[in-house]
Amino acid sequence: MRQENCKVVSNRQIADNIFELVLSGELSAAMSQPGQFVHVKVGEGFDPLLRRPISIASIYDGTFTIIYRRQGRGTSMLAEKTPGMSVDVLGPLGNGFPAGEAKPGQTAILVGGGVGVPPMYELAKQLARNGVKVISIIGFQTARAVFYEKELSDFGDVYVATVDGTYGRKGYVTDILDGLEADIVFACGPTPMLRAVENGNYAAKTYLSLEERMGCGIGACFACVCHTKDDPKGFTYKKVCSDGPVFQAGEVVI
Repeated sequence: MRQENCKVVSNRQIADNIFELVLSGELSAAMSQPGQFVHVKVGEGFDPLLRRPISIASIYDGTFTIIYRRQGRGTSMLAEKTPGMSVDVLGPLGNGFPAGEAKPGQTAILVGGGVGVPPMYELAKQLARNGVKVISIIGFQTARAVFYEKELSDFGDVYVATVDGTYGRKGYVTDILDGLEADIVFACGPTPMLRAVENGNYAAKTYLSLEERMGCGIGACFACVCHTKDDPKGFTYKKVCSDGPVFQAGEVVI
């Protein structure tokens, strides 16, 4: 983990209130595990005080890409960044997806919902490079929110679901997942989606990346704890920021 003022290479809107920010810096050399995240300082001073945790979508040649939704004051400030400006970034943080658990020749299904889609890109890239068959299922509320379908198609088949049916299949990612077979499933998205993927038992191994509000991002503030499933009394917990954000299905209560 390190802190660096990274240079903005590009910052563009790619869907309804969804932005793709490409940053350059030495920090990218420390990034290797898909599913990790960075903690971004969106302002120049102490307002807003807290950093924003954003997953790493791609790592390439001294740059890394993060994708975020503009929905509050902090992310609106981030959306105003232009090429040449700098962004204070802390990372890489957390434990990502264990890509090595998928063996060459096996089939991996990647399930992303909304802003849970970005980490699937780097994961798909690494899995395909290792000889794993990749199938991506991405879900959104509506057609205006769809992004990275084409990018993911570089590594395998891509299925899209929208809740309102304006693009792809009407319904949820699990409606598509029900008809597919896989050796391993990786998922990132809203809690109801992750819970449905976990309860579906779609593969022998399933790994889930939790979305959670965070304070410090390094395990010191205890703002993002979740209980473990092996403790019925609820006194044992893990921190999403430092123990996760990726957990094996059945490891924590979601």
